[in-house]
Parts: sequence; structure tokens; C-alpha cells
Amino acid sequence: MTITPRTHDEGTATAVDAVAVERFYAQHMQLLDDGDAVAWARTFTEDASFTTPSMTEPVRGRDDIESGGRAAVAGRAEAGEVHRHWVTMTTLRPAADGADALSYVEILVTPRRGVPRIEPFCVMRDRLVRRGDALLVAERVITRDDRPHG
Repeated sequence: MTITPRTHDEGTATAVDAVAVERFYAQHMQLLDDGDAVAWARTFTEDASFTTPSMTEPVRGRDDIESGGRAAVAGRAEAGEVHRHWVTMTTLRPAADGADALSYVEILVTPRRGVPRIEPFCVMRDRLVRRGDALLVAERVITRDDRPHG
């Protein structure tokens, strides 16, 4: 049985699109969690933007996104923590060149010889675009329920 996910509007996304997006997020987050900020940054377009509640301004461009990824990887290593991003509950709204995706994200943080904890829950809104056979993030906006929305 194939379940076709609902989208933000009243249409539907095809099962193939949903599977492609699920695979994209699995690979995308595993790259970051494994510490490969360079490969992770390549899953963004050259002119992508990335916004989180902890930043005063969006990060713009793949190079700056890579720098932020490297800093995050270094910070986790210095803290002796392993992070695992779990993207779930993704809904899609198909677009001409990709899709708008809304997902819930949990981050499981495991300190060396410590007790795992879940970081505050995030909502991730992505504009995904197709470039050849690949999906790339053109825009990412992350919000958290415990922080005011911009």
C-alpha cells in the first residue's frame, strides 16, 4: 500500500516526490551529524539563505552556510557531544522547480559518557529546488516554539 502525503494546500504530492524528499533529508542530516560540513553545504544552492532564531540575520550563500556548519561541527566536538537530527512529519507543497517542505525536527544530543537529551523542538520550512537529478535547499527558515517568531 502506498500512502500519498497531504500537502499544505488541498493537492497531493506524488509518492515518488515524498520518497525523494525523505531520502534527501536522511542524507542531508547524516552529512551534518557525521561532521562533513563541506558535503552538507553542497546540498544548498549557491545563493541559499538559512535563518534560525539564534541568528540576528540570515546566513546567505553556500560558502557562509558551510562556515556555519564547520563552526557547529567544531563546537560539538569541543563539547564532546554527538548530535542526531531527526526530520519528521514532513508535508509538501509541489512547486514548478521543486517543493516547499514543512518538517518537525528533533535533535538528540548525546554527551560523551552523559545522558542523552532532546534539544528544543524546531519547525523547519525549506524551499527545495531541483538541479538536474538532485534536490537542493534554496531557503531554510527554522523556528522554535520557545522563541518569538521574527
